[in-house]
Amino acid sequence: MKNYSNKYMLLYALGLSAVVAILLTVVSVSLKARQTRNQQAETKQMILKTIGIEASRENAEVLYSEHIKDTVTSKGLPYYKYSHGIILPMNGNGLWGPIWGYLALDSTMTVVGAVFDHQGETPGLGAEIATDKFANLFVGKKMDEHPIILIKNPEMSSDYVVDALSGATMTCNGVNDMLIKAYNQYSDLFFMCENSQDTTTLTMEEEEL
Repeated sequence: MKNYSNKYMLLYALGLSAVVAILLTVVSVSLKARQTRNQQAETKQMILKTIGIEASRENAEVLYSEHIKDTVTSKGLPYYKYSHGIILPMNGNGLWGPIWGYLALDSTMTVVGAVFDHQGETPGLGAEIATDKFANLFVGKKMDEHPIILIKNPEMSSDYVVDALSGATMTCNGVNDMLIKAYNQYSDLFFMCENSQDTTTLTMEEEEL
């Protein structure tokens, strides 16, 4: 068996590491465009879902262009218009990482659909925010006089209260924080919608804020 010097072994290891690093870089760069497209498709799927349209990655782009219009507020904040109102993006932090979501509102600032997701919340606890069961709790709630908030076992029904998840206090606190942030960021938009000439429908052709 041939004996190799320590110098040879070190150079061999460095060379092998360099080759692997180059290959990983090439793979990462080549897949970046695809990953970006997939992320964009997933975002459009989530936005469409808030207004009851189920889309696949393959048809998300077409359906999105038919039903959604990207726009911004006078402060440069992004939001989305659909035939009967607006869709607000939300983002925050849960227990283990980022959380985000979208709320679809009609012209009376009533929630008609919602969707939430997370990066790494606890399965069976905080991760439940990504379920339809949780999102459906927001339908019919209001975002006009003040934001929707999560409260565990609320004493009475309210247009502004959603029952919080059991055993997921930190995640629910994160959801509350992003709901409050979204309400504060888009409060001017709420006022405009409620006082628009068309009190039932916000058309896709409205002038930009």
